[in-house]
Amino acid sequence: MTDFDASDIAAMRKEGDLSGFLRGQLRAGRAGKTVPPAPPPKPPGYRPGAWPTGTHPPEPRPTRHTAADWRLAIDRYRQGHDNDPCHCGNC
Repeated sequence: MTDFDASDIAAMRKEGDLSGFLRGQLRAGRAGKTVPPAPPPKPPGYRPGAWPTGTHPPEPRPTRHTAADWRLAIDRYRQGHDNDPCHCGNC
């Protein structure tokens, strides 16, 4: 019996069966719970938060350009260097 309404509650209270009914509902709820399975064991040599043994971050690491590098590149672009398709200087 999972569906009940106010009239059912009133009838159980009148007959004195309400506390038994509620205890049965609690027992059924506890019995329905399942324990989650344990996580699989960690592999040998596992280090949390580290790269797996024998591996490393991708190479090469990106280089960081400084503000001076960007200014130089913009100046070269504005002057026309490296803008011509063949780099001969005549285009």
